[in-house]
Amino acid sequence: MSALAHPTTSGLMSRAGSGAVAGIVGGIVFGILMAIMGMLPMVGMLIGVDNAFVGFLVHLVNSALIGALFGVLAYGIADRLGPMLGAGMVYGVIWWVLGALVLMPLWLSVTADPMMRDMVFVIERDQWLSLMGHVIFGLITAAVLYGLRRRARS
Repeated sequence: MSALAHPTTSGLMSRAGSGAVAGIVGGIVFGILMAIMGMLPMVGMLIGVDNAFVGFLVHLVNSALIGALFGVLAYGIADRLGPMLGAGMVYGVIWWVLGALVLMPLWLSVTADPMMRDMVFVIERDQWLSLMGHVIFGLITAAVLYGLRRRARS
């Protein structure tokens, strides 16, 4: 059996590591957009700290974890730019729904304001801006992962 048929743990860790790096790059760009929109203090509130810098750090940790998962999931198409960018866009939309529309309001209802529970699946202006940011995150993460994959093959 070839190593490609059964990925090793080190191969899986390498894919996750490359995805984490790509996620951090995407997260930095998305984080800048969030800073411009004034959203970072709310991200900090996920851990009970109403502070933009803390929010940026929380955002980067999430970006690395989400990027690592993308690195593992998208490994099979990581050497084809078009499919990678498409997968990145879809991945961004999925995390917009999971993160911005479900998990964040539920988590904030515990750490910051019980009324945030009423914001689950509510889509207003800020949520549309968040969708744009998540799609940009997905595209950048996919592009960086594609570049890392090409660099590793050369």
